[in-house]
Amino acid sequence: MQQPIVIVGGGLAAGSAAKTLRQEGYDGPLTIIAAERREPYLRPPLSKEFLKGQEKEADLLVNPSGWYEKNDVDLRLGERAAQIIPGAHMLRLESEALVPYSKLLLATGAQPRALDVPGAQLEGVHSLRRLEDSLALREELAGGGRRVVIVGSGWIGLEVAAAAREYGNEVTVLGRHASVLRQLEGPLAEVFRRALESEGVQFRLPAHPVEFVAAADRECVAGTVLNTGERIGADLVLVAVGVEPDTALAEEARLRLRDGILTDASLRTSAEDIFAAGDVASSLQPRTGDHVRSEHWSNALNGGKVAAKAMLGADAQLDIAPYFYTDQAGLSMEYSGFGQLVRGAHLVLRGRIDTPEAAKEGFVALWVRDGAVVGGMNVNTPRQQKAIKALIASRAPVDEARLRDPAVPLPELAGV
Repeated sequence: MQQPIVIVGGGLAAGSAAKTLRQEGYDGPLTIIAAERREPYLRPPLSKEFLKGQEKEADLLVNPSGWYEKNDVDLRLGERAAQIIPGAHMLRLESEALVPYSKLLLATGAQPRALDVPGAQLEGVHSLRRLEDSLALREELAGGGRRVVIVGSGWIGLEVAAAAREYGNEVTVLGRHASVLRQLEGPLAEVFRRALESEGVQFRLPAHPVEFVAAADRECVAGTVLNTGERIGADLVLVAVGVEPDTALAEEARLRLRDGILTDASLRTSAEDIFAAGDVASSLQPRTGDHVRSEHWSNALNGGKVAAKAMLGADAQLDIAPYFYTDQAGLSMEYSGFGQLVRGAHLVLRGRIDTPEAAKEGFVALWVRDGAVVGGMNVNTPRQQKAIKALIASRAPVDEARLRDPAVPLPELAGV
């Protein structure tokens, strides 16, 4: 009898790993322990298509409804893992039930970072991580006419700001830094800020809340006081200031941690037969030699696949360039690249970004280090991303003059 494989988590990494295990021929006992009472689902649409009512709950499922039963996966919803006992190869649940494993995958994800300011617990102050969070936000935003304050000027904050404006709400975005989207070069970040401003979103940068103020007649939010002294009225607040990896199980089991659970390139942790994937894993990147924790869709999808193959003894590594996407304020963007190599690399633009109208016509941004492309993004030109990924993967030297010239097709440069 094959020994059981156990997965802890209810997101894309967990669902992807389970599917890959079955595809790779593992037909032994397979259990998923998921704290939420929902089948594993995708989270990126929660601030995009699903929030805007363009997708249904069924569209979010990692695997089709009925897949787990059909493929003999013991899917335990609404159960929480409480303790790993590595020496005994045993997982203890909060119910005190013991679950044996031969291999264990931790895909526990991350939790929204909270704000420690007065009024943070008031009704109307939201975070966004679970499907229920997105449903609650949609219900409050859909009628329009509300004063919405977004705390955080990263991808999630800006996506929700764009959706809130589409619903006809008044939106103000707060951020601790002078620009939005700190992961991007200043001019590129400004493309997104200007696009949102053209849709009516207001920004207070840099500024952050020091207090959320309650309404006079009930315990719901009515405004926020900023560190600048300004007070902004608010009927709804979204706190989107990042997440913290959910490492409680790993910490108690004394796995090695550093901004997540440390793994090798095959997603093995410091404990025998325990693997980690998705938002919680800080995995070794073969190309850079660094440990990186990525909170994006592609990392969870491919991490689940790699972990599954590695658990079955295959020589699998997570060695592709990280990828993510966004849709907001008329801008559809895809990005691929190694963050450590992109930082400080030379930026090459194909197209104009000097006005919101020009940017919406579409452009490509590429980052070049030591003569090779290490990162790239397209905005409103989706057919370019395949060539961008090929350029990054090839590590081939490029002619920057040709790279910059929109008349030279990117597929020609990438050889695809």
